[in-house]
Order: sequence, then structure tokens, then C-alpha cells
Amino acid sequence: MSNITNEGLILACSAIGTGLAMIAGLGPGIGQGIAAGHAAGAVGRNPGAKGQVTSTMLVGQAVAETTGLYSLVIALILMFGNPFISAFKKL
Repeated sequence: MSNITNEGLILACSAIGTGLAMIAGLGPGIGQGIAAGHAAGAVGRNPGAKGQVTSTMLVGQAVAETTGLYSLVIALILMFGNPFISAFKKL
């Protein structure tokens, strides 16, 4: 344990945080699949409402996708930006 530098510890924690942030990408994928399935079922029951159901589903999926995109941005910042290393060097 004494061979670990402070910078190495920060990089390791950033890698773990990146993995945890990418787990957040599972939620939107599952939610969008469920929404598409329910929309397909709704169109199957009432084909006349296809346009309204499709537009509502797409808006809902776009809102759900922002969570996945935010987690991707956080993961990229942690992996390549290493904001904690520069903050640590200032101490």
C-alpha cells in the first residue's frame, strides 16, 4: 500500500467513478425500450392515434436520453479531464 502515490490514487478513483457514471446509461436504455414497447401496443390497439402516440413517445425518449448523455459527459471528464489532479497539485 505504501507504493501508491496520491496521483495514482486519484486516477484509480477517477476510473472507478467513470465506471459508476456509465452504469447510469442503463436506465435510459431500459426506459426507452419500455416506452417504445408500450407505444407499439397503444398503436396496435388504436391505429388512428399513431401520430400523437409516436410524437409523445419521442419527446419522452429525448428527455430520458439526457440522463445517459449527462453520465457520458461526467465519465469523459473523469477519465480524460482529471479535474482532481489539478486541484490536488494546487494544495
